[in-house]
Amino acid sequence: MKTEDDKKLDNPVWFSLSEMHQSFAVDYGGVKFYHPDYCPFGGFVKGNAIAISIDEYSAMVDNFFIVGEKPELSNLLKLNKEFICLQMIVYNPIDIAINDPIIKLTGEHIDALYELVNFVQPGYFKRKTALLGNYYGILKNDELVAVTGERMQMNDFIEVSAVVTHPNHSGKGYAKQLVAHAVNEIFKQNKTPYLHVIEDNMGAIRLYEKLGFTIRRKISFWNITK
Repeated sequence: MKTEDDKKLDNPVWFSLSEMHQSFAVDYGGVKFYHPDYCPFGGFVKGNAIAISIDEYSAMVDNFFIVGEKPELSNLLKLNKEFICLQMIVYNPIDIAINDPIIKLTGEHIDALYELVNFVQPGYFKRKTALLGNYYGILKNDELVAVTGERMQMNDFIEVSAVVTHPNHSGKGYAKQLVAHAVNEIFKQNKTPYLHVIEDNMGAIRLYEKLGFTIRRKISFWNITK
């Protein structure tokens, strides 16, 4: 069921750091960032002079993202790249067979989780990212081969993230099962799952659509460097 609160998804970092993830925020007033140890993302509300605050944050980390509207930057920083993503949302639990054992990852899995995600999708996932939500995995011969978890969290929405399978284990349906499991666990928290996927990642988009996700909007991740 769509609600007025869906509009918060237009500015997911800002509202996550204003709601469930306040404790992870570096808050400059008009712009809020995740502490860079957890997630290199920021968001802002329009009408604020934010360039000075973004400069301050850049003292903590060399490479980061603003999610949503295009930010104004000082001449100390450059807009390196715009990643255009589809923001997708699902409104009902996913009813598929789960054939492989899925475990909830704990502290003992942090290193394996960090290494797997950065092997497949380098640059986004920090060692402490796993502390932002629940992460789930599939093990084969005691090796973590596929994962999915929760990243940004608002009062009503949780982002599904880090949908990663080791290339040696792809094509076995692990991602489908893990996304379904993560989505259904989010619904058990009385929240609505959503996710972001690069707009030309057709394989992933088709998978999410088969599972019941629909495209809500396009949203930009602006990569900023010094």
